[in-house]
Amino acid sequence: MNSIFSASVFDATVIVDGHELFKGQGAATGWAEKLSRELEVPVSVRKIRTGWALCGTVDGEECVWGVYGQRLKRLDIDAGSAA
Repeated sequence: MNSIFSASVFDATVIVDGHELFKGQGAATGWAEKLSRELEVPVSVRKIRTGWALCGTVDGEECVWGVYGQRLKRLDIDAGSAA
């Protein structure tokens, strides 16, 4: 079974507090749409300092995803720490 989590992320990224995030809003939005379809939950994008993260709620828990090793990864980062 193919999963969004096994697909390579070839978009530009930036490092924010040791986490790799999307550099552009457009790229993040494209991946948010794919992730939303995969998990069947709404996923939005949020700017966190100089990068863009994917944000959603899964099983009642707020989640933030970024990039790790050219794959999507759930991050231990506060989604409310934007700007």
